[in-house]
Amino acid sequence: MAGKPTTPSENLSISQPAEATTSPAPQMIDISRIQPYEHNPRHGRNPEYDRIRDSIRNTGLDQPLVVTQRPDAADFIVHAGGNTRLIILKELFAETGDQRFAAVPCLLKAWCCESDVLLAHLRENDLRGGLTFIDKARAVCEAQKFLAEELSLDVISQRRLETELRRAGYRITQARISQMVYTVHRLLPVIPIALEGGLGRPHIERIRRLERAAHKIWQDRCSESQEDFEVVFTTLCKRHDSPDWDTDVLRSALESEIAAALDVSIHTVRVMLDAEMAGRELVIPEAEVEPDKDSSELEHPTDESFDADQDDGGSRISSSDRTSTDELPPELPDQSNPGSAPDTGLLDDDVKETAESETELPNLTNDTGPNDLKSLRGRAWTLATRLAQRNGMADLVEAVSGKGLGFVLRDVPDPTLADQLDEDSLSQLTMLWWQLAACAEMTFAPLEAMLPLLPDESILRRALETEDADLLFSSIWTLDPGHTGYRLWRPLDDRDWRDLLALMDTYRRIRRIAGDTGVSVWE
Repeated sequence: MAGKPTTPSENLSISQPAEATTSPAPQMIDISRIQPYEHNPRHGRNPEYDRIRDSIRNTGLDQPLVVTQRPDAADFIVHAGGNTRLIILKELFAETGDQRFAAVPCLLKAWCCESDVLLAHLRENDLRGGLTFIDKARAVCEAQKFLAEELSLDVISQRRLETELRRAGYRITQARISQMVYTVHRLLPVIPIALEGGLGRPHIERIRRLERAAHKIWQDRCSESQEDFEVVFTTLCKRHDSPDWDTDVLRSALESEIAAALDVSIHTVRVMLDAEMAGRELVIPEAEVEPDKDSSELEHPTDESFDADQDDGGSRISSSDRTSTDELPPELPDQSNPGSAPDTGLLDDDVKETAESETELPNLTNDTGPNDLKSLRGRAWTLATRLAQRNGMADLVEAVSGKGLGFVLRDVPDPTLADQLDEDSLSQLTMLWWQLAACAEMTFAPLEAMLPLLPDESILRRALETEDADLLFSSIWTLDPGHTGYRLWRPLDDRDWRDLLALMDTYRRIRRIAGDTGVSVWE
């Protein structure tokens, strides 16, 4: 029949090697035998998709596809660009049945190797533009893997990769490769939305410099473990991941965390970060002292120096709660014998001992911590996540943005843990769950606000929805609250204890600020 497309079998035998048919003259190949390249650098939709589709529908292909064929493969793959055009052709043929789209002219290119095809696609996409940085970075990292296999190397260095890529016609520097490797292996797991949204090299370089500087400060000055920094950094990245990524927001959040860990002001941390990122030496004094404070004022701080509302990571003892020699009455009579005179010698010793012990109380707060609801909610989520991750409940903490206490618990712990853990471990886990539940107001928040935040299959949701306390208490071991000290506070390690105190204090600050400003926490 006139106009019938030539089928592949009329032009090329399936068993015939592609290199034997390499020719400058296009050949008609059935589109069912041409597959998109599975390692195509472009992961998102081609911004020119609609224009290309209209053009092909109206006038057909304006130039042949370049295809190749792996050894012993029956089908062809697109060799250098053309994935979008092939997908559109397949769609149009499926929609219309028009024979114009059933077979297309193709230039056959001899198979070389996997890296050759990948780099051909990368070069073609680079020429056309529109590739995001993460698309290019993924392609270069895949090329690194392919080249290592083709060169029979366990690992190919970035310097060697630079040489091989240049030899293949793709010009790139080792510094750019390093940036791409960081993007793929470090950032892609924690900020995929921002990267897929087109986050560019300047932002990525800022994040990298910020992480290096923050990690150096944490490593040199913080008593917390390096694993804690990893949790902090990745948690904050995931929390702030969005198409509208702002590196300054990440920096502010990191400053708050470091300030809390070091018990210094955010201003001090900011100066330290600036110095690290600029490569300057900076010595931070051990204590931040105002110039007009003399030694006596430092040894006996005034009431104004202890503000219980200025806090970020625990509960600093306020002046109204402390016992000091100035606040004690001159006499403290024996309550069991009103007529007896006080033992002034014993009183002096007691006061001295009390005052000395107060100076040794740990400083649980950071006076310059966040004092806005958004930052405090973020801090509560970070602390709850750290506690959950270190105690086998990482999958239960869910972030909540814009309302509530910054997080919720998706469900009760896995009931099978009751058969897997010893009594001490189980009691610690369940009591910590209840502490987290209290800080998230799981059983106090309005149901209409809480229920939409919980998955349908959640036992906790079912118990709240039906107001079935028995279901909840039968699903999680609930001990006498009077056992909390021995069962939970005592065995917690120092890191978890500090985070728990900080979480409870952050809860208090959220509630206080909401109360002072007339804001409804759950609306």
